[in-house]
Amino acid sequence: MTESQELKRELGIFSAVLLGLGSILGTGVFVSTGIVAGVVGSWILPVIVCAAFLAFCNAMSSAQLAAAYPRSGGTYEYGYRVLTPYLGFTAGWMFLLAKSASAATAALGFAFYLSIQFQIEGEWQGISIALLAVIVLTFLVAGGLKRSNAVNTVIVILTVCSLFAFTIACSLSSDSNWSETLFLDDKPSMSAWFQGIALMFVAYTGYGRVATLGEEVKNPRQTIPIAILSTLGISLILYLIVSGSAVDVVGAEKFYEFAQSYSAPLEAISILIDQPELAKFVTLGAMAAMLGVLLNLLLGLSRVLFAMGRRGDMPSIVGKVHEGKATPRTAVLVIGAFIFCLTLYGKLEIAWSFSAFTVLIYYALTNLACLRLAKEQRLYPRIFSVLGLIGCSFLAFWVEPIIWGVGLGMIALGTIWFLVAQKRKRESGTPGVHP
Repeated sequence: MTESQELKRELGIFSAVLLGLGSILGTGVFVSTGIVAGVVGSWILPVIVCAAFLAFCNAMSSAQLAAAYPRSGGTYEYGYRVLTPYLGFTAGWMFLLAKSASAATAALGFAFYLSIQFQIEGEWQGISIALLAVIVLTFLVAGGLKRSNAVNTVIVILTVCSLFAFTIACSLSSDSNWSETLFLDDKPSMSAWFQGIALMFVAYTGYGRVATLGEEVKNPRQTIPIAILSTLGISLILYLIVSGSAVDVVGAEKFYEFAQSYSAPLEAISILIDQPELAKFVTLGAMAAMLGVLLNLLLGLSRVLFAMGRRGDMPSIVGKVHEGKATPRTAVLVIGAFIFCLTLYGKLEIAWSFSAFTVLIYYALTNLACLRLAKEQRLYPRIFSVLGLIGCSFLAFWVEPIIWGVGLGMIALGTIWFLVAQKRKRESGTPGVHP
């Protein structure tokens, strides 16, 4: 690999944890928790913990792989090295499609919350705001990792402060305690239980952004495992206290109703408990969280595209590093343009379900790759990877059939692209794997 194709190691443990939190604390905490409450009722907390355990098993695999192969690309890179080129490509391909849709959804979510705050009406006005957010953050990320990390730090601090303000206000407004309001509903069915875990699992997966940025992390063998596990632990605590507080104040049914009707359940609860100023602060935190998700997805997606371009699975121009900023600027701009087009469409109702399917496939391949690591590369017992593989493979069957159809169609399209790219590499003599 030439020096012009390498990224600079700039991230320490604290910065890596903040990037992970910036990827997680978005729709998961502000919307998805309410939807899960509608599926499992007041049993939401054990479901959050079960989803966290599955995420923990996957995190163990991601951390070991990222420490062993600290290169950009995440499971795309690991799959290529320890599984097969096709499985590695499939992981990268699905990641690009799913997370680009998620990024567009985050942009639209930011526009939705901004419209609430300033009482902006009209569909195209909202889409225009989302498009502007994509443009601004694309150029921010293209400017280098240091600048992106500084903005992400501010976003995470604002988001976490708004969540703690919400939980404190809920505790002051409630005459009961969690033991009196949780587990009141009948125990959910097995189907509802698994569906709830699948939905919550997706809400945790932002920790993987640390792995996709592995080439830019200092001392990766030590930093990456600590950052991933810290991100996951902090997220679990925030999910528990926010969800528990919401259910304690309004009940699981009302929490779900707010998530469905308002798409901003925490703000609606703040208004219900007669805290209008808190509602504004929560909305501000939600806006920051959506921008954080968009920023971090731009970072992660561009690094996966960069890795694929560097190996020849995508056009080579996206595999170049901008020398002045030590960042894959072309890859960032291409990803930004793709997200811009998806945002322009303005309707991404199935994006989250599609993301759930592809994320489960992605992490199933992550666990499979981890099981192939040599003994000296292992940091943790194999049982975590086995449980992660079984859990992801099993939960993938619980998405809607139409999502299966779309996902399989995209895999078929990616297969055609892969075969064409392999033929082109053989003809040009491009090496298959970089050291």
